[in-house]
Amino acid sequence: MRVLLIKTSSMGDVIHTLPAITDARQAIPGIQFDWIVEEGFAEIPAWHPGVAEVIPVAIRRWRKHPLKAAFSGEWKRFKERVGATRYDAIIDAQGLLKSAWLTRYAEGPIIGLDRDSAREPIASRFYDVHCDVPWGQHAVERVRLLFAQALGYPVPAGIGCYGLDRQKLAGEPAQRPFVLFLHGTTWASKHWPELYWKQLAERAAQSGLEVRLPWGNANEKARAERIAAGVEGVQVLPKLSLAGMARILASASSCVAVDTGLGHLAAALDVPTLSLFGPTNPGLTGAYGFAQVHLASDYPSCTPCLQKTCTYQPTPEEARRFDLKREQPLCFTRLNPDRVFAELETLLLDKRAY
Repeated sequence: MRVLLIKTSSMGDVIHTLPAITDARQAIPGIQFDWIVEEGFAEIPAWHPGVAEVIPVAIRRWRKHPLKAAFSGEWKRFKERVGATRYDAIIDAQGLLKSAWLTRYAEGPIIGLDRDSAREPIASRFYDVHCDVPWGQHAVERVRLLFAQALGYPVPAGIGCYGLDRQKLAGEPAQRPFVLFLHGTTWASKHWPELYWKQLAERAAQSGLEVRLPWGNANEKARAERIAAGVEGVQVLPKLSLAGMARILASASSCVAVDTGLGHLAAALDVPTLSLFGPTNPGLTGAYGFAQVHLASDYPSCTPCLQKTCTYQPTPEEARRFDLKREQPLCFTRLNPDRVFAELETLLLDKRAY
């Protein structure tokens, strides 16, 4: 059985889809998936043994330069590649208009979320078969249920398996144990204050822990350098590809992360991770898997707000208690460095006991 899967982005969404492929392989021997995914995340599907072919798409780039995409032949080559195979099923696991539109170029029955289950209800008009996948459950479980309905098997009991070979991705083991600080994320409101990262790095160094800081752009590199400055045992990593980042993650003793795609990748590789949540809800999109600890803010009246930019107006009392320039968003004051370090120590002890 050959299935075309459409799940283009983001990194977390792509990673959340892997357990559903593992489920399908267990239920249907011999099933293979081709996967349409944004070019920036094309390495990830290839790590799963159930994926036969990865078909990169560049919707983000093409939107910015549509004429260039048309005249370069990229769009034409993509359509020809998608249309070259007759599929037994086409599953749109994204539920967006942009992903539903891509199904027009593939041959086979199209399956997706019904209008009450899709993030963009209009997407359901493109599907031949509609699946009812209730909201209010973790994103991984929603995709697992979608695949089970689409392909006709019961959802396996227990926590889903990402199906990745951590040892293969890790390469050579690290010479010394280290903790990764995954400090970069997209929304401004999801950033743990830089002051807190600095204080956590100092606490880790005082306890003899080595810390490594990855980065993906110039702003993240500058922040990593500020966090590491003057703190012995804290290292800023060089620029890494996604595969290189996976190798570092798979070798780490543990991670401290904000709500970020790399945190989900750490979970997929079974790396013990302490994830910090302010404006987002870990019950719906938190790091999914074993040895994953979520610290969620319970700041009164505003968490989880699900807002990309913090709009909370501090009270006069809060202005006296906190440094409003360096302790923003204020919801993260409930997750201060002392609390986070104590949780990190517990996580590391649990790992050693395991």
